Amino acid sequence: MNAIEIKGLQKNYGDFKLGPIDLTLPEGCIMGLIGENGAGKSTTIKAMLDMITAGGSIRLLGKDARESSALLKQDLGIVPDEIGLPEGLNIRQVEKIMADSFRNWDSKQFYDYMKRFNLPEKKAFKTFSKGMKMKLGIAIALSHKAKLLILDEPTSGLDPLVRDEIVGILNDFTREESHSILISSHIVSDLEKICDYIAFLHKGKLMLCDEKDRLLERYGLLQTTPEILRDLDASAVLGKRVTDYGAEAIVARDKVPQSFEIQPVSIEELFIIMAKEA
Repeated sequence: MNAIEIKGLQKNYGDFKLGPIDLTLPEGCIMGLIGENGAGKSTTIKAMLDMITAGGSIRLLGKDARESSALLKQDLGIVPDEIGLPEGLNIRQVEKIMADSFRNWDSKQFYDYMKRFNLPEKKAFKTFSKGMKMKLGIAIALSHKAKLLILDEPTSGLDPLVRDEIVGILNDFTREESHSILISSHIVSDLEKICDYIAFLHKGKLMLCDEKDRLLERYGLLQTTPEILRDLDASAVLGKRVTDYGAEAIVARDKVPQSFEIQPVSIEELFIIMAKEA
């Protein structure tokens, strides 16, 4: 079963158009949704959660996301970029609310996360730092037996130590084969560590969506001259940077002569050069 199946997703705001987008995430995998701020990541996630009306079809965990939104709530762990909890509540009060909201709520697991994250149970939510708030949001998502986590910029604004801790937690979650994650971020280095699949969004368009390892095998970085670059098959070049000192391009390895020396490319380099070209 696929955890996520999106076909023909479109949304038009007048000055911004998303899609059409086709995207599939197999069960048990992590997909990184990469894009600059304003690329359409949050719009895509809102459409998936039936928070906005959009064209196309969306299936989550084998169910129609629009027709089964109430049912899916129990199986989805949602972590938005801003954790929306009443500021006056403390952790114990939050736990009671969540226990009434989710049929599979696990109080012991939740409090285990509180200890692991060193979060104070009696202090008000408004006193929490951004990192503490994000850890609480992730703990809630992980404490009701969710099968699919959907996280919108969970590491944005956090220091490297907290980001690394969150990445480790997400890795632990997917050790169970039925667990899947969609995580959006503009911090590509975080996603490159943990993702099985990568989807590039740029100005509302899906530029690439494939297995991370396949992308790294298929594409490489060519450093050459502008003249040689112009002579290459246009379909071989996904993006390029030309300066007074030379040129570099993201190329499809199988479409350039074997005599060329192609360097490995990182996911971050792949996205940046492609986005600049688009």
